Amino acid sequence: MNFESNYRELESQYIMPAFSREIMITKGSGCTVTDADGKQYLDLIAGIAVCSTGHCHPKVVKAITEQATELIHCSNLFYVPHQGALAKKLVEISGLPGKAKAFFSNSGAEAMEGALKLARIRTGKKEFIACEGGFHGRTMGSLSCTHKPAIREPFMPLQPFTSFVPYGDAQALKAAITTETAAVILEPIQGEGGVIIPPAGYLKEVREICDAKGVLLIIDEVQSGMGRTGHWFAFQEEGILPDIITMAKAIASGFPMGAIVAREGLEFGKSEHGSTFAGGPIACAAALASIDVIGEALPEVAAKGERFRAAMAHLNPRVRGLMIGITIGDHCADVQKECAVHGLLVNCAAHGNLRLVPPLTITNAEIDKATGIINAAVSKFASS
Repeated sequence: MNFESNYRELESQYIMPAFSREIMITKGSGCTVTDADGKQYLDLIAGIAVCSTGHCHPKVVKAITEQATELIHCSNLFYVPHQGALAKKLVEISGLPGKAKAFFSNSGAEAMEGALKLARIRTGKKEFIACEGGFHGRTMGSLSCTHKPAIREPFMPLQPFTSFVPYGDAQALKAAITTETAAVILEPIQGEGGVIIPPAGYLKEVREICDAKGVLLIIDEVQSGMGRTGHWFAFQEEGILPDIITMAKAIASGFPMGAIVAREGLEFGKSEHGSTFAGGPIACAAALASIDVIGEALPEVAAKGERFRAAMAHLNPRVRGLMIGITIGDHCADVQKECAVHGLLVNCAAHGNLRLVPPLTITNAEIDKATGIINAAVSKFASS
């Protein structure tokens, strides 16, 4: 496929400078991507936990291309092909009992916007509690419950009003609940925060507090969901059930899509929410194919995560399946660049934490190669 050889010049002149980037990725297959100069990389970023089936998985490509020849868009004024089947599948893998239902969106931020609206309209309350270090999106609503001051404070005042409490501290969360609290919003593992895993039992305690206080629990599985941790959703490891789940990223292997699934009794009525593009035919076809592939990969995710852990044990990695964080510190950006030099793409998240979220289809040989490059890169800067 042809691309503009002067892409850097075009970006500089015509694209708002909201992103920092150095490489153009032009092709991907499995866990490997190729840049504009023909250099290949093992990809442990996977579109930031998006390409969990690997790049251009044949089953996903087939689903997209076949649907594209039949119908690309028809809007939600009509029944949309594959929507019902996908909603059924998402409800089933969520584990929510009874008559849980789904609502589709185009991204994780939109999924969170839908969750916020649903919580407000069904409870009649207007305030939320979220966690320090949490990330839930950059739209005005989702940004209100995203903690990072550098991206939130320039846009204040924000609505809905959100109180922030330390992540992992259930008692601080309990103390913050008021009579106006509609919901508590949590990531079961903080991804953008650096793959931060809360203490064992934290989610169960929060669930009990929400039940006792009559407050909804929204679990943000945009990054940790769809098989990433070795479960369909990370909350399932503690055996709890949220009231509302937000998801996106890996749901359609890179085709833009998100969704919420909410328990019985929590649903939008006519005209309470909507979207022109959400749950389109191609997105739903891609998601159904992605779920099939993820289901095939799921039994091996935990073992692959342990292979990463064993190979990098001296770095004390935080591992939940194939969601892995390593505290590097001030040299995180240096390690990231050094890995790229040697054909490996990794990502620095917050606070000097290296974040690894490779395709769930990564092979053992690819894991061994990747961990060798990471270990060498970290060692290079260890004494600096």
